Amino acid sequence: MKRIRLYMMVVVLALAGAMSTQVGAQVLRDADFNSIGRINGNGVVRDQSMHSIGSFDADGTVRDAKGNAVGTIKQLEIFNTEGARIGYINTDGTVHDGESNTLGYISINDGKVTDAEKQTIGFARGVRVDWIACYYFFNFFKK
Repeated sequence: MKRIRLYMMVVVLALAGAMSTQVGAQVLRDADFNSIGRINGNGVVRDQSMHSIGSFDADGTVRDAKGNAVGTIKQLEIFNTEGARIGYINTDGTVHDGESNTLGYISINDGKVTDAEKQTIGFARGVRVDWIACYYFFNFFKK
């Protein structure tokens, strides 16, 4: 049953990703709702000055600003470059580290991102939850 839910979530994410490609870039915001960057439909991540700080490839590879692979996403699981699972996302938007400790939450409805204590750390409406987790929780795009 869990596997079916996981597959359903992957389908929903794929549809959301396809729709966000048509809409264009989605704004990333901090807890005060200030713009801190953007992710476009092709997976390019930009900071508030519109400089590219990384990207998400179609095959799940996560890249830094120099194009180096810094991780991989596979079916709501996040891996480092050595292939070790460093986190995962439940279908309800709960983000966990590789040890299953809760890092925070991503609201599927409105893109609100909160930490483990449920304090708001940002907003990313219309962005895939796995991309949101990589940006806010796994810090793949260090400034």
